[in-house]
Amino acid sequence: MSNKNQLSLEPQRKLGYWSIWALGVGAVIGDGIFLLMGQGIATAGPGAILAYGIAGLSQLFLMVSLGELAVGMPNAGAMSHWVERFMGKWWGFLSGFTFALGWVIAGGSVGLALGRLTMWFFPQLHGEFWPVFFAVFFITIFAVLNILGAEIAARTQLILVVIMTLVMALFSIIGMKDINFDHFTPFLPHGTDGFWAAVPLGTYAYLGAVTLATAGGEVKNPKDLPKALIWSSITFLLLYTAAQAVLQGLIPWDQITMDSSPFTEAARMVFGVAGAFIMNMAAWIAAATCILMGTLYASSRIFYAQAKSGFLPSFFAHIHPKTGTPVYGIIVVWALSVGLVILGSFNPDFLYVELSTQLVLAWLVSWTLALIAAILYRKKALQEVQMLPWKQPLYPLFPILGFVGIGIVFYGTFIGSPMTLVRGAIGMAILYVLFRFFYKSKSQSSKAGKDTTM
Repeated sequence: MSNKNQLSLEPQRKLGYWSIWALGVGAVIGDGIFLLMGQGIATAGPGAILAYGIAGLSQLFLMVSLGELAVGMPNAGAMSHWVERFMGKWWGFLSGFTFALGWVIAGGSVGLALGRLTMWFFPQLHGEFWPVFFAVFFITIFAVLNILGAEIAARTQLILVVIMTLVMALFSIIGMKDINFDHFTPFLPHGTDGFWAAVPLGTYAYLGAVTLATAGGEVKNPKDLPKALIWSSITFLLLYTAAQAVLQGLIPWDQITMDSSPFTEAARMVFGVAGAFIMNMAAWIAAATCILMGTLYASSRIFYAQAKSGFLPSFFAHIHPKTGTPVYGIIVVWALSVGLVILGSFNPDFLYVELSTQLVLAWLVSWTLALIAAILYRKKALQEVQMLPWKQPLYPLFPILGFVGIGIVFYGTFIGSPMTLVRGAIGMAILYVLFRFFYKSKSQSSKAGKDTTM
């Protein structure tokens, strides 16, 4: 097949509502909920319930704000495509690339967490080799599933998300009878400073859900996108808030550690060893779904869309003729994730502190640009918006709330680490130079090619 014919191939539109709903719920960062929840509780005490609730509501506001863009311009590039239309090529590229880059970083941090969660089932194994082995093994399986087809990967995602949702719901319902309300006092043991410091931790946990917008190029009915955006947000917000309340009602906040998933310990208290086994499996599923349809699916689709637009090398736009998937993009994301897992095994602080903070910064940039595009959509294409089968309610309430949420997260994340912002700014400046150089070179090559054929 010629390169021209190859580039004319498009992903196959096979994803239904429940598949993209599961993409949104499953893309919630697994280690943020099941492993790093202990850090949030240590930071804010029982007030972490409210802090995580605010973070979840911020995601919901963001989802509602982006719904019109998702249904009006369903595209694999999602925010990259939206922002480019209203703000120009560089800003579109930056919005999409930073979102994809964040997911690649998550592939390393969540992948390593997945390996460590797997170790819980094999207590006889010791050493740093095995978590890395399990992480690479499962990331490879998920990459293969993505290469075989979006429908296969999405069906796997749906099954895993349904299992995880049922486990968390049963834990919340049955565990309510054992809640000790004395554990909720004092509600803010570290004051308001501890409370606001916990909000970014909650945001890290929830911030992957908007990923389902990247299914725009493969969804059967674009009207399903805004519905899935909203209902996936409501699902994980209710599910994890209830589970967190039960968790803190079972274990005093000052006895929760970050050595293992606090949910696993709470489930052991309610259901015994079998319950701990099942809950650790739910934690494993949360990490797995995050990588399966977050890192490997979303990043490769954005890279595909940006390559189609000429912003990235053309091999990212290669679509497998039988499976309809951007196979080379998936392989590149797989390789980067594996590399970060190995790096994290040697230097976990660099992966879980510096790079994870850069992940939050990257996604804040992407969200901010996408929200601006949502407002410009209303301003510059109002007639088009009025023709959409779904329109956001109470405009401009949700974009305003979305910006407020971004501001809170930005302040809480970077007030104590200004050098992270400096490094992030330097990285974006380098990215700008590379973008201008590559795009200019590609444009000149295309022009030269046309001139020689005249």
